[in-house]
Amino acid sequence: MTLKLTLSLSAGVLALGLATAQAQEPLKIGVVSVLTGPAAALGQQVRDGFQLAVDQNGGKLGGVPVQITVIDDELKPDVAVGKVRSFVEGGKVDFVVGPVFSNILGAIAKPVLDSGAILISPNAGPSTMAGKACHQNFFVTSYQNDQVHEVLGKYAQDQNYKKAYIIAPNYQAGKDSLAGFKRYFKGEVLDEVYVPLTALDFSAELAKIASAKPDVVFAFLPGGLGVNFVKQWSQAGLTGKVPFLSAFTVDESTLPAQQDAAVGMFGGMTWAPNMDNPQTKKFVSAYEAAYKIVPGSYAQQSYDAAQLIDSAVKAAGGTADKDKLRAAIKKADFTSLRGKFKFNTNGYPIQDFYLVKVAKRADGKFQTEIAQKVFEDYADPHAKDCALK
Repeated sequence: MTLKLTLSLSAGVLALGLATAQAQEPLKIGVVSVLTGPAAALGQQVRDGFQLAVDQNGGKLGGVPVQITVIDDELKPDVAVGKVRSFVEGGKVDFVVGPVFSNILGAIAKPVLDSGAILISPNAGPSTMAGKACHQNFFVTSYQNDQVHEVLGKYAQDQNYKKAYIIAPNYQAGKDSLAGFKRYFKGEVLDEVYVPLTALDFSAELAKIASAKPDVVFAFLPGGLGVNFVKQWSQAGLTGKVPFLSAFTVDESTLPAQQDAAVGMFGGMTWAPNMDNPQTKKFVSAYEAAYKIVPGSYAQQSYDAAQLIDSAVKAAGGTADKDKLRAAIKKADFTSLRGKFKFNTNGYPIQDFYLVKVAKRADGKFQTEIAQKVFEDYADPHAKDCALK
């Protein structure tokens, strides 16, 4: 009897040890972001916003240690696919977080989702994955691409502008952006221009704008595109002559380079660093202390992605039960930096949207600030085509 009892106790201790070891098996998370080239400032905010949340949680999410692999997609779909496929091989990946650009998301989505990992986009939100191609393992902590641009379209319409010149890069998000603007702007579009993602010189486009004399210009030119366009806009003497509305063209990733040339320009977003809630104040202070720059939406949305994972893993008791984990993600039981946040059936958020305006702070730094609310509890128009419940 003593031998049996000893064996039973030994087996129990062994089982407890295995359970403890399994419980401490780290979450394996890949953060896919652009970290080289003109768009690197955007990608760095995605990486740093996520890392800040993990650091504040003591290196854990949901009480589980986190192993983060940062993948530089180089803004090249073929490079991104190769790196991501190598990372997700074997099916032991829990989450992939990223990327910034929709063309990269379109490239990596299949290998990630086929592996069984959960894909959380902290920025890219293409229309192509919001409707019929929605997926039970795909979630977005930003917005559907059209929506931010719809903010400016509605504002332009409300301002009674009659003629618009609109410009964006020639890829999926660019097409979504101009479609979003036109969904609410009912005036005449004088010209709809698509430029390469690598464009640096906008002198021809600015000459056309000066000649066309539109009532308003709308631009979606993220990262280095926006830096160059806004500087050249100022140099061309267009400041104050034509109202300039944009999305992701004047934001915290571009303002350190644009500086005074961007002050007073409008954008659209779900959040700004001056949002009046305690979680934003704490986040902005911590981010500036850690990274010495003002955080923008890229960092904010990535921080929220980490907080979402933290809440879901905690509620599901780990990642082993995928159905339980998905259900916990759908509940979005975390305090978003933007305040109100919930998921629609397609995994994209329902949330408020604001017109924001570039301002120079007393300390000499630049940031966007909330000017007015444009949409409340706004759901994207593609969710109706998603078959998920």
